[in-house]
Amino acid sequence: MRPGAKVMFSIAAFLGVVTVIYILGTMWVQDDAYLYGMEWAGGPALLLSFVMAMMLGAYIQFTTNRMDLLPEDFEEAEVEDAAGTLGFFSPSSIWPFAMAVSIAVLGYGIIFFYFWMIALGAIMLVWACTMLSLQYGLPKEKH
Repeated sequence: MRPGAKVMFSIAAFLGVVTVIYILGTMWVQDDAYLYGMEWAGGPALLLSFVMAMMLGAYIQFTTNRMDLLPEDFEEAEVEDAAGTLGFFSPSSIWPFAMAVSIAVLGYGIIFFYFWMIALGAIMLVWACTMLSLQYGLPKEKH
């Protein structure tokens, strides 16, 4: 098992123990004087956190079992062993900025509860996400 999966399963184990302690603790400590049972805000939140950590740990383990060994998997690995191209990053793209502006418009629309601003922000966000995804798939003259 690789370190990424070990970390997520360790976090899940911690959350599982905390969830059990929290649920049992809130069931037996009646500080409200008349209601009995589990507290319904923290219990489900901790339980869902445990489930999500388990899902992420299982996904990381599933994908790393199908990958080749990486340089960081060796005990005697050096920093230079992992050198090389990490991926392609767009040098000058306006679309991440457009996405940030559209998220700001959408957020202000939600904050002030203006439906027209919510719709405008959502349309802008869909447009910016589409153009970010297609910026290298369209011919240059279409930009």
